[in-house]
Amino acid sequence: MKLSLKLEYACQVLAQLGKHYGSKDLPHIESLSKAESIPSNYLVQILNDLKNAGLIISRRGKQGGYALAKDPKEISLFDIVVGIDGELLGYSAVGDGESSRATSAAWKEVSEVLRKKTKSITVENLMTSSADPMWYI
Repeated sequence: MKLSLKLEYACQVLAQLGKHYGSKDLPHIESLSKAESIPSNYLVQILNDLKNAGLIISRRGKQGGYALAKDPKEISLFDIVVGIDGELLGYSAVGDGESSRATSAAWKEVSEVLRKKTKSITVENLMTSSADPMWYI
């Protein structure tokens, strides 16, 4: 399994928007692009997907920009994955082979564990700076 770059960027931009949650000043594409090192032409597509998924809102005009549609605590990684990729982990239904039932059951179990874990991590968790390296002297 490999996470798409689009999904990674979506998580980053939502974390950045989370830092502005509740503020009257809404970040524009240019500032989001610069802060997260995401090409602005690609960021437009990601923001559209996030808007269609109901995770962000946008305002036009001079006072416009982008904002989270909900509190950062209420948007999970699961919501982001579904909004960007459509599903968390797709797997085929049980086939006809001797091992198909056991194989399908294993993937179903993995999918359920992944679902629970991604629902437990929120945008708020992505906003923390604990991932920054610590330097000790």
